[in-house]
Amino acid sequence: MGNRKKLVIIGGTVLALAAGGTGVALGTGSDDGSGQPITGSALQKAEAAALAETGGGQVTATEFRDEEGYYEVEVGREDGSQVDVHLNRDFKVIDSSADGSGSDGNETGDSN
Repeated sequence: MGNRKKLVIIGGTVLALAAGGTGVALGTGSDDGSGQPITGSALQKAEAAALAETGGGQVTATEFRDEEGYYEVEVGREDGSQVDVHLNRDFKVIDSSADGSGSDGNETGDSN
């Protein structure tokens, strides 16, 4: 009886650990960035590329592995409009689009 009780406890522990591990794997398995900001030297390169594309402004947000590109940089312009600049892994512009009511609607498809 003692051995059986130990096996039940061990079996239950193994199942609980396996279920917990599956939850962690599912929770961290997404590569879409989920709003993860760009950091380190990549941040400096992404900001420089985005500001060159928009002709200036102020970076208001960044995202790593955005659904439209490897990097996304949001730039606020002096006129109040917002531009989303999408970059590939090499910090080349994939596209940029004005966002919000003050936008001019320009989009580019240059990948230079």
